[in-house]
Amino acid sequence: MCPEHLDRRAPIPLLVLDTNVVLDWVAFGDPRVQPIVNAIEGGTLRAATSAACLLELRRALGYPQVKLEPAAQALAYERYVGHAAIFDFAESAVSSHLPRCEDADDQKFLELAWQVRASHLVTRDNALLKLARQVASRGRFAVLAPDAFVRAVLATVSG
Repeated sequence: MCPEHLDRRAPIPLLVLDTNVVLDWVAFGDPRVQPIVNAIEGGTLRAATSAACLLELRRALGYPQVKLEPAAQALAYERYVGHAAIFDFAESAVSSHLPRCEDADDQKFLELAWQVRASHLVTRDNALLKLARQVASRGRFAVLAPDAFVRAVLATVSG
């Protein structure tokens, strides 16, 4: 048998997680995102991030409401970075194919998902979720809340 026929596994789906979902994972241990975390840590899914997303995460980990001491912030950050593929792309690569998010700070998640050809953007942010139908019409990736992702997608990936 030819070597190219030996490995017919499907590619591992690539996700973009917004900052709130990452905080649920690394800072709060939210059980609602645990199936996603298990899949990423187990290699069934991959997480994609960028320098801009990581900068926002670093800031968010320091917010008073997150209630993490500096050492815990560093550990939480490293936990995520240890499981995420970091992608960078030029600002000129920003897609005109995407709708504009009403919260300009959230546009980076749409752009990242588009540029890396992610299968999903997983978010709890209402501004991003409101764009789900428009994004889906472009046929490149889906925007879902964590619980919807677990119900609709994760069961088929890990099942």
